[in-house]
Amino acid sequence: MSGIVKQQGSISVDASRGTKLGESRQESTPLSELLVLAKQLRFEPHEISHALDRTGRYDLELDREFLFVIKLFHYTSEHFTRGATWHERLELFLPLDGGVRFRVGDQEMEINAGDLLVVDNLKLHQVNDFPGFDSRVVVISFMREFVYSLGSPAHDHAFLLPFDAKLEGQSHVLRPTDSQACAAYQDLAELLQCYFERPPLFQAGCKALLLRLLHRLAQRFQSSEMLRADFLQQQERAEQLRKLLAHIETHYAERLSLEDAARMAGMSPSSFIKAFKRVAGMTFVTYVTHVRLSRAAQLLRETTRQMAEVAAITGFADQSYFVRQFRKHFGQTPSAYRHAHTGKPPS
Repeated sequence: MSGIVKQQGSISVDASRGTKLGESRQESTPLSELLVLAKQLRFEPHEISHALDRTGRYDLELDREFLFVIKLFHYTSEHFTRGATWHERLELFLPLDGGVRFRVGDQEMEINAGDLLVVDNLKLHQVNDFPGFDSRVVVISFMREFVYSLGSPAHDHAFLLPFDAKLEGQSHVLRPTDSQACAAYQDLAELLQCYFERPPLFQAGCKALLLRLLHRLAQRFQSSEMLRADFLQQQERAEQLRKLLAHIETHYAERLSLEDAARMAGMSPSSFIKAFKRVAGMTFVTYVTHVRLSRAAQLLRETTRQMAEVAAITGFADQSYFVRQFRKHFGQTPSAYRHAHTGKPPS
């Protein structure tokens, strides 16, 4: 398993063998236990240039069924990818030792060991070099829909408030002295253990632990009036879109333009585009395609209909386009998907 040093048995946390930020420790703390666990993991040089496009977009291929990844990077002046990046994934950034100079837009901040930064992912951001730069960093990334998507209860959006509800130019950073910090370090230690040890049902375990961590971050930053206002706005958006979503679920094969969808939601097209993305975590077109492909997958598993018929029933007039979209979404052709789930050889 990449990122983990092979150990006999499971990853264990024995704080009696650890140090706290390089110092001799006298007693166990959640942060010291996290550092002990980190000693058993492999941190790789920060080399991501191969995954960047010309705009600085940092692309990672994620499992569509598990839109979550943890990267363990070792930053040094000699080994890290320079330059600003951005990405659709939401991200938490935790240096374990040493400091990091982190720049978001025009703002540069000092992130110290034990600080947990909520990254403003869509803004250009970068790590800056300085003399003696040497830090191991845990980077937790996930897609918005891994936590909250259409069909989720409105209150589930609270998990995303630390990312969505921030004042311009102000970053959310959980410091070691914050009241939620100790519990957050315990969550992080359990999350790392679950992700890299991969016990049965580890995907569900990782999601449960991530939600617990996000809940703590929401509690930490809930004093902001903006958080409460954003939560109420999200409920209003979800209510406005409820009729439209019900329509899509039953009429997914029918053509529905963005303008007609906006009209059904009682919004202008520009407001609709923004509201839908905030509620769904994806664009309107992507969501309709997702619903159609989900229905197509069901038909492939449960019926013997021909491929062209499945495509037509689910709203794809062009079979070749259907196959391309299906492969992009599920990582395999419709025929291969049917074979994997039913045993019927691909045609």
